[in-house]
Amino acid sequence: MALTGRTALLAAVGALVTGLLMPGVPGILLVNLPLLLAILGDLALAAPVRKLRFTRSGDTSVRLDELTYANLTITNPAGRPLRALIRDAWPPSALPAGAPPAASRHRTTVPPGERRRISTTLRPTRRGDRSPGRVTVRSYGPFGLAARQGHHEVPWRLRVLPPFPSRKHLPAKLARLREMDGRTSVLTRGEGTEFDSLREYVPGDDTRSIDWRATARQSAVAVRTWRPERDRRILLVLDTGRTSAGRVDDIPRLDAAMDAALLLTALAGRAGDQVGLLAYDRRVRASVQGRTAGDLLPTMVSALASLEPELVETDARGLAATALRTAPRRSLIVLLTSLDTAPVEEGLLPVLHQLTHRHTVVLAAVADPRVQRMAEARGRADAVYEAAAAAGAHAERKRTADQLRRRGVTVVDATPEDIAPALADAYLALKAAGRL
Repeated sequence: MALTGRTALLAAVGALVTGLLMPGVPGILLVNLPLLLAILGDLALAAPVRKLRFTRSGDTSVRLDELTYANLTITNPAGRPLRALIRDAWPPSALPAGAPPAASRHRTTVPPGERRRISTTLRPTRRGDRSPGRVTVRSYGPFGLAARQGHHEVPWRLRVLPPFPSRKHLPAKLARLREMDGRTSVLTRGEGTEFDSLREYVPGDDTRSIDWRATARQSAVAVRTWRPERDRRILLVLDTGRTSAGRVDDIPRLDAAMDAALLLTALAGRAGDQVGLLAYDRRVRASVQGRTAGDLLPTMVSALASLEPELVETDARGLAATALRTAPRRSLIVLLTSLDTAPVEEGLLPVLHQLTHRHTVVLAAVADPRVQRMAEARGRADAVYEAAAAAGAHAERKRTADQLRRRGVTVVDATPEDIAPALADAYLALKAAGRL
């Protein structure tokens, strides 16, 4: 049971009247007894809460920071109208940023035997699965003096997917892929390693592409055309250890790595390659294997949605062993990890030869643009010290990258905004060179 502000106001007025005009027990009874009867009558006439039925509907998935609505349908089977205040308790991370507490509260009236639908506006600010709490119902009587109150469990799950902002780069990368594949008017002779077809020689063609056997069978000189390899295997390995939790430009490094992984997945899927995912720190956190081109990207997005950084040191030896088991045949392994000196030199470098011996390896790392801004700062004494520290950090990072390159690793080091297109360009370059 709950009393309303109207009841408190009437009680205060009654106390004032009693104190000024009718002090004593008769006055108290004369004023408060009708109020008590009105409260009891209000409770008796209020629609019962336990008999209400609830069903949910709406989206089951939404991208981060996108607007959606959670619908709740209330059915009133009782013979009395329902006048209710309903709280649909979603976690704060599912509501719009800065939303007031009243954002999840709804006033509604449901006639006997009918149903009504209410909608709660959601704009999630964190990835992962979001579930509502209990639905709290406060059913008021016709006088608005008292209410019945109860709770209902109405389960639902909303999966908040990564935002994928780098998808704006996909058309340009696909255009480059079509150029390499010879499906546009742009001439890209000599790229790729898989034989495609024969055509007549035109001035400017590489004479090394002339097919002399085919030329001998016809009157014109024939040249071989090539296309980039297809059906190659790519394994995206996300490091979900402690370094992935660091925030760069106010987003975790892991989120920027996810964005790069999604762009590469979309591009490689269109190119006809097989893409897999492995998220690892000290154990496998997520894995996607053997998906067809049609459901590859949705499956990848869903697998990444609930992934969070773990505040543990990544087991580089276990990561390498798991990657080798996951990709037993020659593949392109893309390590989305950090370029910090200590984790690379103490963890990755001792086991790197196990990967490079069998596979082509690309390491993609998210750089902090604030370091570059610090290196360019001047004019104050503290700015000069910051610039010196930034220059030292940059030199150390470059030395680590050079160590990896000497071991045959392609290194992509870019800011959160540029890491996705830079990784896609590295993939296209390897594909054009026939190194996949």
